[in-house]
Amino acid sequence: MTDGQLQILGEGPVLSIYQPPEVLGAMDDWNKKQHAKSGLSERVRQSSWTVAAAERMSLDFVRRFVAPSASPMCGNSVCQDRRFLHRLMPELERFFHYRNLNVSTLKELARRWAPELKPYDKDSNHRALEDVLASIDELAYYRQHLFKL
Repeated sequence: MTDGQLQILGEGPVLSIYQPPEVLGAMDDWNKKQHAKSGLSERVRQSSWTVAAAERMSLDFVRRFVAPSASPMCGNSVCQDRRFLHRLMPELERFFHYRNLNVSTLKELARRWAPELKPYDKDSNHRALEDVLASIDELAYYRQHLFKL
């Protein structure tokens, strides 16, 4: 969670939500390899967290910082996150403002409108907290280089 100047106010809960073996087995090869490498698959197998409990904990976290409908969802390819929340954590999805702040949009605009700008160098291991922090850094990079404020 950040303020409007991208200062981190708090780091949300990091939870691996239990999924049964048939769900993990149905993943495509890329996801199986990636999540085995990161350890996520094993954490999910061993987890006792349910979707409902994770949604409650996440709502408790965001409520500490913002009022309902005040904050857009932010991140890279944030529409995918929003679709996930809409399907599995609808109360959390509804808590956010209907607008999104999609860092991927800035990346695409920079590529088109400022091709001389060196692309942001992001190391992604596809772990939630690390991805959130990298998206904040990337957003700050584009703010510094694309917008003369």
